[in-house]
Amino acid sequence: MRTRRGLCYQNTQPTRVQKKINKRKSNYAVEEESCCKRSKSSPEVTGKSDFLDELPDDIVVCILSKLISRAGCPSDFFNILLTCKRLNALALHPVVLSKASSKSFAVKAQNWSESAHRFLKRCADAGNIEACYTLGMIRFYCLENRGSGASLMAKAAMSSCPSALYSLAVIQFNGSGGSKNDKDLRAGVSLCARAAFLGHIDALRELGHCLQDGYGVRQNISEGRRFLIHANAREVASVLFSISSSASSSCPSMAAWQSHHRNGTAISCPLLSDFGCNVPAPEAHPANRFLVEWFGLRGGVQGDLGLRLCSHAACGRPETRRHEFRRCSVCGAVNYCSRACQALDWKLRHKVDCAPMEQWFGEDGEGNGDADVDGAVVGVEDDDDEDPMVES
Repeated sequence: MRTRRGLCYQNTQPTRVQKKINKRKSNYAVEEESCCKRSKSSPEVTGKSDFLDELPDDIVVCILSKLISRAGCPSDFFNILLTCKRLNALALHPVVLSKASSKSFAVKAQNWSESAHRFLKRCADAGNIEACYTLGMIRFYCLENRGSGASLMAKAAMSSCPSALYSLAVIQFNGSGGSKNDKDLRAGVSLCARAAFLGHIDALRELGHCLQDGYGVRQNISEGRRFLIHANAREVASVLFSISSSASSSCPSMAAWQSHHRNGTAISCPLLSDFGCNVPAPEAHPANRFLVEWFGLRGGVQGDLGLRLCSHAACGRPETRRHEFRRCSVCGAVNYCSRACQALDWKLRHKVDCAPMEQWFGEDGEGNGDADVDGAVVGVEDDDDEDPMVES
């Protein structure tokens, strides 16, 4: 139809050819929309195969077990859980949890919750030795569930966990969780000997002092000195191995220590310095760090008054009854759960701070100036007399 000027109106009715073209466009749009809804990793969309989906579960579990056994912090493990649903499910497989390192579930005391408790319990049920020991220490000392904590540590000890064997030895030496009559010195020496055989440095040192003092075993000074020398030798070997296996670029703490050492401000391990070595102090076990943080946040042992913590800063063990730990017989101001903790703290801190009680009496004008001091035990780590201890 034409107007007066000769213009034509636009034909609004589509022709048969246009209808076919519009139909094809609509079909193509539907197909494209359905493709977008598919997973981006789908082989049909990307044109590439997803190798992770093609791997069998047992191979993925094996890879995750290797990774989690070398985890340096809990975030290394939880990053795997947040990757995808498949890795989340496989990372919680009992085989993977049984291989988890102690640092992968090293929860801080301020972040302790029921979910963290359940996760540690799940790792322990999967057969993780370190989880059994860590949860056992937390239940025994922090949650005051003595029976359950001791059974978990015993489960780890039966799997030849040196830390669990040594902790049970300390419990036997002190009669922790019971009365003074529950002490079993011979059982403590046996457990300590087993842990020392597995290379536990504190157990070697504790066994050496027991032999020197005749504590729970027949006195043998020469054999005790041999164990003390062996403890120092293993400590030197472990530190040298860590230095050789960690480059300064990939180990910030070691690089920082080297810079402090060059400036003459390095904090060295006091026992190793007796052999002319100046190396960083050994790192405490995550379970001991948890105990230190737990009681530090609460200002000491809650409940009964008069309960004290071990004076060694890296130990964290509390008393379970009054006067359970042995105290320094010179100053009486510090107390220790074991001779190993006493030897470490003596040369790290207490050797400078220790002052005889007779000085206190002299200042106050009380007493006769005689201190009740037992004979000091001469240790192999230093020529000076060690801080003597007696049972309170």
